[in-house]
Amino acid sequence: MIRVSVVVPVKDEAGNAGALAREIQHAVAPVAPDSEIIFVDDGSSDGTIAELQAARDTIPGLRILQHGRNFGQSRAVRTGALAARGEIVVTLDGDGQNDPADIPKLLAEFDGAPPDLGMVAGQRLKRQDNWRKRTASRYGNSLRRWLLDDNARDTCCGLKAFRRSAFLDLPYFDHMHRYLISLMLRDGYEVRFVDVGHRARTRGQSKYGVWDRLKVGIPDLLGVLWLKRRSRGRTETKEL
Repeated sequence: MIRVSVVVPVKDEAGNAGALAREIQHAVAPVAPDSEIIFVDDGSSDGTIAELQAARDTIPGLRILQHGRNFGQSRAVRTGALAARGEIVVTLDGDGQNDPADIPKLLAEFDGAPPDLGMVAGQRLKRQDNWRKRTASRYGNSLRRWLLDDNARDTCCGLKAFRRSAFLDLPYFDHMHRYLISLMLRDGYEVRFVDVGHRARTRGQSKYGVWDRLKVGIPDLLGVLWLKRRSRGRTETKEL
């Protein structure tokens, strides 16, 4: 029986994907030998798929899913979660900046935890991004935290672990991956935070720019605020 599924969305990450898959296997196998690794290719046009197929020869449990075209990170995460067989889903970015060695710290929080622990979210220390991204992220997190009251310092950290069933119950929309903490809290789940490392990108290019995030971020933020105000929380149901 599979307990943990690691889901990694990727787009044009040749040079990163294969090495990252091997790092994930090395980090997860000692704490969750009954695990699987799912890479979701979101419309790559480089050698990402070939690199992952080559890695699959030496990594048991590596699965490769492919979108017919680019749909974005949130759709890729949902595709992976829908296909996952594990109770706990771990996500991390496909660029290698999240350190797979931090995954066991997130999983440890679920040991003996109550069922209402829905998510453990990583919070990056000493971010290895340029000053523009760090500044934009700092202001964006401050605005989001003020409006949504989610107590999250780093909501865009890709390293998260959550109960699959809880995630699939959340309302889906594109770009929702930036608001998973608020959405989990909205549904009455507990969210815990764990400090994690962050690494510099060594290959490829970032798929996001400051203005790209700002363009979609404000409408999405207002939409999540509306969803939060229109919810009465998670319902406990019993059959009589």
